Amino acid sequence: MELMNTRTASVPARTSTGHVIADWRDFYALTKPGVMKLVVFTGLAGMLAAPTQLHPVLAFTAILAIALAHGAAATLNQWYEADIDAVMKRTADRPIPAGRMDRETALQFGVGLGVFSVMLMGIAANWLAAATLAAAILFYVVIYTIWLKRRTPQNIVIGGAAGAFPPLIGWAAATGDITLMPILLFTLIFLWTPPHFWALSLFVNADYARAGVPMMTVVAGTRSTRRQMLAYTIPMAAVAIAPWPLGLAGAIYGVTATALSLVFLALAIAVVRNPSEKTAHMVPEKRLFLFSILYLFALFGALVVDAWAPTILAIGAGS
Repeated sequence: MELMNTRTASVPARTSTGHVIADWRDFYALTKPGVMKLVVFTGLAGMLAAPTQLHPVLAFTAILAIALAHGAAATLNQWYEADIDAVMKRTADRPIPAGRMDRETALQFGVGLGVFSVMLMGIAANWLAAATLAAAILFYVVIYTIWLKRRTPQNIVIGGAAGAFPPLIGWAAATGDITLMPILLFTLIFLWTPPHFWALSLFVNADYARAGVPMMTVVAGTRSTRRQMLAYTIPMAAVAIAPWPLGLAGAIYGVTATALSLVFLALAIAVVRNPSEKTAHMVPEKRLFLFSILYLFALFGALVVDAWAPTILAIGAGS
């Protein structure tokens, strides 16, 4: 932390043309590595849950392509939103608003990373997966960041589809096609995004208001936002459980999905019942936000275990 503060406070080095010479850590920060973990995990889970498997080297390369694509989208998001980031407390220290990187450098880095990730996916896996990967990048940058975010409180609802692509891409990379199961996984994350993100936005509502971003919490208020969080949680739970009765997943996944979804639903109800608009009293919201992250990790982990259980048992029986 001290190193970061020292680097932030110092005068950045510049080229002879006046451009800031960015540190490698700033390029890394642009890729939002914290969020990348969940993106990579859900993409890997989609790949491992598929009925056919890639060679381990090709599978690793495909997952690397997903990670790089996420980094590209995150970078281009920060390139476009540098003005918003500069006035929001939680984003003011990002490389561009903090003055540690030029917007032009971020743009070049993001575009280059995006093109490379799509080509890498096409070569390592197949071009359906590559096309889906390209669609995910474009959706996040063009549809969410440029078109929706500053125009409508439905920004995170529609734009959240960008974060739902990884399991779809992982499945397509392994199989070369897209069937009902990856579509359900896509829909699950799509419905999960509003309650997850709005739980966070309730804590930083003042930041969004100051930046002029029409988040649901700013436009509709906390009470309406809480009710909508519950409204998305109910179909999310149904979609999460659906693969079990549809015969697309077994009991390991089904029981886990049911239990986790019931906890999620209970937390969402607690959020609706919380009358406070003060951040210090938003304990149910904090619990829901933290659990929502665990929810996806545990759910997709159970999906992989469920898919590989017969193989593991067969190996155990034969040894």
